Amino acid sequence: MPLLIYAAKRIAQALPLILVIIAINFTLIHAAPGDPVDVLLGQSEADPQVIAQLRTEFGLDEPVPVQLVRYYAKVLTLDLGSSFRYREPVFDLIMSRLPATLLLMGAALFVSTVVAVALGVIAARRPYSALDNSTTLFALAGYSMPVFWLGQLFLIAFALKLDWFPAQGMVSIRAPTEGFGRVLDIAHHLVLPAATYSLYHLALMFRLTRAKMQDVLAQDYIQTARAKGLTEAQTVLGHALPNALLPIVTVLGLNFGFMLAGSVLTETVFAWPGTGRLLYEAILARDYPVLMGLFVCLSTMVVMVNVATDIAYALIDPRVVYR
Repeated sequence: MPLLIYAAKRIAQALPLILVIIAINFTLIHAAPGDPVDVLLGQSEADPQVIAQLRTEFGLDEPVPVQLVRYYAKVLTLDLGSSFRYREPVFDLIMSRLPATLLLMGAALFVSTVVAVALGVIAARRPYSALDNSTTLFALAGYSMPVFWLGQLFLIAFALKLDWFPAQGMVSIRAPTEGFGRVLDIAHHLVLPAATYSLYHLALMFRLTRAKMQDVLAQDYIQTARAKGLTEAQTVLGHALPNALLPIVTVLGLNFGFMLAGSVLTETVFAWPGTGRLLYEAILARDYPVLMGLFVCLSTMVVMVNVATDIAYALIDPRVVYR
């Protein structure tokens, strides 16, 4: 019961936060320079009557507070409006692009977490050794490289020079449209963007795991476990690692938000057909409904993942519920 009450409180706190985020995003987007009507009409001189008709059609002729109230009413029914550019419902447009982003994020998050935790545990057992120094240097290099620059390096080296992986897109034109062949084709396209996406987060997770594992391995109960005759694997994996997981779980929740924000750069570099590329295209087209729909969906996902992280934290350490 205490855990259920704690989870209900966290969810109740998240709902008003989402409403505030929607208001801030809506205001900032409408205050930004540029007009979607001008983008749609292009450089040609348009009849003022046509401009006024388009602004009325898109609901841009009303004050921003009135537009915001109407938008709140639509969001409650999952109606995110229609795209100015694509002329289709925003919700359907986002749902068609979201699986590609989740696939890329899931692969990058899984690889970065597994590799970082493994390297962090190994490095913490032998601090300041050659292995520890080399992995720390690798982590610092990965943490310092901008995602868009690293992605271009990967493209030049592994796609253009060596021709090991495709340079753009998610599928090949001549690839099978179904079955295991299509899975292999998507996986082949996934390697470079997932590697680019995961390196920064791998470095951050590695540094955190290494530092926390060093603290835990110095505790008295670890020495007691060794004195009782437990093997090193049993001591590290059964006693040290579970107690070092709390900050790692927290960073996983934060990484989810950072990955959503960073998807714009990665997906643009590799022409990956996800929500990040859709956001880039919507910014260029001043497509307000798509921008707002993306911000609402992505912000809601980030908030709910953070809530899930807090609940997972409470499952690992029940003392959190009573604080």
